[in-house]
Amino acid sequence: MLNEEICELREKLNKSIVNGEDYAITYKLSIELDELIARYYKIKDVEKQKAQKKNKRMVIII
Repeated sequence: MLNEEICELREKLNKSIVNGEDYAITYKLSIELDELIARYYKIKDVEKQKAQKKNKRMVIII
């Protein structure tokens, strides 16, 4: 879901740049895209940490 939002917003941003839209619009889209990407990486980092903890538990059990 978040991936789709990022792709859609990236397309809007690219169109904004290509069409030479007002800088304020392009800037706003860029900020929104940055925030979505940051959320995506934060979620991925949390998932990675959970997987690492799970792997550590498996090692201890063995």
